[in-house]
Amino acid sequence: MKETKNKEIKVLGIDLAKQSFHVYGVDEAGRKVISKKLNRAQLTAFVANLEPCLIGLEACGGAHHWVRVFTQYGHQVRMMAPQFVKPYVKSNKNDAVDAEAICEAVQRPNMRFVPVKQIEQQDIQSLHRVRSQLVDRRTAQANQIRGLLLEYGLVIAKGIGQVRKAIPVILEDADQTLTPLFRELLNELYQELIHLDEKIASIERKLAAICTQNEDCQRLLSIPGIGVLTATALIAAIGDIKVFKSGRELAAWLGLAGW
Repeated sequence: MKETKNKEIKVLGIDLAKQSFHVYGVDEAGRKVISKKLNRAQLTAFVANLEPCLIGLEACGGAHHWVRVFTQYGHQVRMMAPQFVKPYVKSNKNDAVDAEAICEAVQRPNMRFVPVKQIEQQDIQSLHRVRSQLVDRRTAQANQIRGLLLEYGLVIAKGIGQVRKAIPVILEDADQTLTPLFRELLNELYQELIHLDEKIASIERKLAAICTQNEDCQRLLSIPGIGVLTATALIAAIGDIKVFKSGRELAAWLGLAGW
């Protein structure tokens, strides 16, 4: 009986989480076939035993991984932005209701789907995210150094470059009325700033190497104003270009034009 039910499922909505998942499936006529909670291991086994069907997911943490897992079992998998699923929620929000809404939304003919990232794209995106965090930390580090020195009457102009130039001069100037304790602290802060510079440069070298080997990146680099960072960020973000119906739709997704 259970196997028969599974064969009846034509569309499946899955509310994703870290360990507990809710699935909601309907048959060809749109009638509910299944609505149940599964753990992580059970979800993989359940989907593997299904006849090929349409699976809908919300774009969230881990969603790209699940798209790749489900696709290898022959299913057609589509991701949607949560704000596009919300109008289909019929009652008070819970996992079962969310799964039903996802199942309903993925069947809409005019639904906008999120491009699916491949592993290589996630690698590039991870590099960009780590680089962004390091840049923020470096900016905070430089601002802290400037703020501390201001309390000692030493003013450094804004900008990472100004801090890099000024600190060695301050540390070497024996006439500055800085205590040995603060000089030691300032030197540690400066070394940490240099360390952040090196980590950012290392990531940028990795991105440059990827850009050199990627044909799509090379095409993007031929556009005036686009460099390595922008090219690799676009490659990581866009995914399957066929998801977009036109260049305008892609521009709107990037925030450069209206839908």
